[in-house]
Amino acid sequence: MLRNTTSGYGLVAIALHWLIAAMIVAMIVVGMYMSGLELTDPNKFQLYQLHKSFGLTLLGLVVVRLLWRFANPAPRLPATLPDWQKAGAHLTHLALYLLLIAMPLSGWLMVSASTLGIPTLYFNLFQVPHLPVPGFLGEPAVAEATLKEVHEALAYLLIVVVVLHIAAALKHHFVDRDDILTRMVSTGPGRYGIR
Repeated sequence: MLRNTTSGYGLVAIALHWLIAAMIVAMIVVGMYMSGLELTDPNKFQLYQLHKSFGLTLLGLVVVRLLWRFANPAPRLPATLPDWQKAGAHLTHLALYLLLIAMPLSGWLMVSASTLGIPTLYFNLFQVPHLPVPGFLGEPAVAEATLKEVHEALAYLLIVVVVLHIAAALKHHFVDRDDILTRMVSTGPGRYGIR
């Protein structure tokens, strides 16, 4: 089952979900590690290039995920779910999508504003052009510093939203014992037999 149904996610949505989830964790861990490295560390440049390459890949995957979601609406939430939980689920997903677009864009803008002029080499295959930096952000050095703070703040906010998302999924699985989590794990028959 490639496409979503009213009761479950299809293989494409499941694969994109877990691939994006793994990349988020890797990006946050590597981002925190590399930002603590000394400028003289011989691995710093390569780690930054990989971080930027994976960040752009993540941005592309999120766009694909959104397009797939528009073409394949998400399964309905259980009718027994209280309205406040349905609203919370929708707001959390919206926050995730917004953050997963804003994070790589803020990083791309930060690199574009940098006074160092270091190119972004996408997995050493080609150079990614810099984005035009909005003038209201000020001179390049000021814009870069502001965008760095924005990028870091978005990373911490993303961590909070991801933790809430995971906690809600685990609560549904272990406390409510509904199919919210299992439908993002399997497309096969009998996937809801968790009681």
